[in-house]
Amino acid sequence: MLHGRFGNNMNLSFYNNKKVLVTGHTGFKGTWLCKILINAGAQVVGYSLEPPTNPSVFELSGIEKKMKSYIADIRDLEKLNKVFEKEQPEIVFHLAAQPIVRDSYKMPVYTYETNVIGTVNICECVRLNPCVKSFLNVTTDKVYENDDLDIAFKEDMPLDGYDPYSNSKSCSELVTHSYKKSFFCNMDVAVSTARAGNVIGGGDFANDRIIPDCIRAVEKSEEIIVRNPYSTRPYQHVLEPLKIYLMIAEGQYKNRSLEGYYNVGPNETDCRTTGNLVTLFCNCWGESASWKDISQKNAPHEASFLRLDTTKVKETFGWKPVWSVEQAIEKIVEWTKVYFSDGSVSDIMDKQINEFFNTED
Repeated sequence: MLHGRFGNNMNLSFYNNKKVLVTGHTGFKGTWLCKILINAGAQVVGYSLEPPTNPSVFELSGIEKKMKSYIADIRDLEKLNKVFEKEQPEIVFHLAAQPIVRDSYKMPVYTYETNVIGTVNICECVRLNPCVKSFLNVTTDKVYENDDLDIAFKEDMPLDGYDPYSNSKSCSELVTHSYKKSFFCNMDVAVSTARAGNVIGGGDFANDRIIPDCIRAVEKSEEIIVRNPYSTRPYQHVLEPLKIYLMIAEGQYKNRSLEGYYNVGPNETDCRTTGNLVTLFCNCWGESASWKDISQKNAPHEASFLRLDTTKVKETFGWKPVWSVEQAIEKIVEWTKVYFSDGSVSDIMDKQINEFFNTED
């Protein structure tokens, strides 16, 4: 076990003055990651399409003024490589993706182009630019072959996502593995992938995600519509995976033996049904918030059970979740009520980041 070098109380000073490139920086997770890095003193460069939602947490956060933001397509290798050549990043976090399962049924070709060719392009840029010393490809817990059995997936289990989104992320993993074996093993760059569970948090405005659906409903004083209330998912606050992404990137930068493939998810007690999650939200929100089940018999396939074994990342980095799912819901409600009252989104993000990173074990 190597966790003694790290531990859960992370010091972000490593990132001070580091040149860090984040793809997908205008998205939900990307914005929170850039906010953490900017607060830590990093020189942050973003490469992404325009914000995927309106409103968007990227625009609300105000971080664009504090970083270099390139608005471009991850499928454009020539543009992407020009950014690498100009900016010379030391650390790369690859988050750019088409991330919605149901959208992948509507746009399978676009999903594969973005999630697979996009990964080929980012790997190629890492190959062509020896400035990069640490590269993390963020995929998903849905990369595994899932027969809806009551098992927790481990990193060495077969990859074969069912739907176009999940399968494209399985392919993204395989692309990264191939580049590691074919090219990166002979270069001075450490490479890992992180397979994260379902992420929730303030500022997610995406379609077809349960917490944004909850927020849109309470904003309109409507009942929350839940299409898969009995599906079990590893729900975690957005800061949970971002913390371990930062730990992995730092750890392998300092010690290449730490590169690998890591599951990132909550404790088993926080793997909840969607119905339970929405009930927690309603109870925390108050104001007579409620939900109803509209389970659809002919809806596109989505796995009904999903749980990760996170032993490897815990033993390697000494990481463990900070906030329970109940606390995550409390933070979402706090964030959203600030947003609804036209308060400072930047300030509430900073407050929650500081609380999260300063929580004692």
